Amino acid sequence: MSALFNFQSLLQVILLLICTCTYVHATAPAILDNRKSGLLSVFWKCARVGERLSPYVAIGCFIVAINTLSS
Repeated sequence: MSALFNFQSLLQVILLLICTCTYVHATAPAILDNRKSGLLSVFWKCARVGERLSPYVAIGCFIVAINTLSS
């Protein structure tokens, strides 16, 4: 089954995208800073969400990890 049709998998993909974009922006900010408009702005927005809502993203990652390990 595709990640688009399974809510748990879709949530995992979104959390992984947010965490990856935040890490890339923290490591090399020039990669995402010049892409604030257009189609690639999704990655910059994910990095911004990861920076500003990091406690909630971390809690979401822990919940998804526990849910994945228990199933």
